[in-house]
Amino acid sequence: MEKSKIKTGIFGGSFNPIHIGHLALANYLCEYNGLDEIWFLVSPHNPLKQQTDLWDDNLRLELVKLAIADYPKFRASDFEFHLPRPSYTYTIHTLDALHKAYPNREFTLIIGADNWLLFPRWYKAKEILKNHHVMIYPRPNFTIDPTTLPPSVQLADTPLLEISSTFIRQALAEGRDIRYFLHPAVYERLKK
Repeated sequence: MEKSKIKTGIFGGSFNPIHIGHLALANYLCEYNGLDEIWFLVSPHNPLKQQTDLWDDNLRLELVKLAIADYPKFRASDFEFHLPRPSYTYTIHTLDALHKAYPNREFTLIIGADNWLLFPRWYKAKEILKNHHVMIYPRPNFTIDPTTLPPSVQLADTPLLEISSTFIRQALAEGRDIRYFLHPAVYERLKK
């Protein structure tokens, strides 16, 4: 009898920085939406784009590692750091490479409802839907009709948590004490 594959959610993003909204969402997806684990796939800086507000790749990865260290269902991943550039900018390349590198896992791409509405414009969107699972989490002001979703797409029933990394960076730049918006280890590291 074939051993069942580990159901792994791929939560990609810049995590600039990771905050409690990311963590609470991922925690909920693991505990209530059938995922065995979630990999926080930190996206590297795209050299073709000017992103002056994007923190250093290794700092963002370090902060993710600090934030998830005490929860065994989370993993920090720099997988995209090692893909040929700029191919990591195409989600299909990342998913295909993950599938090849980890055949014992069944990967599910985790995206927000805002991204789902743009999904038809993604590179090889139909191929992603044909070969991979997608899980959509709700975002304020973005409504998804579950009856219109393809079989490979699941609408997650998660609480709405509207905290942005932009807000976190702005608050830090203003010298505000926002310790309860960040994992304590991340907050302490950023204070340094």
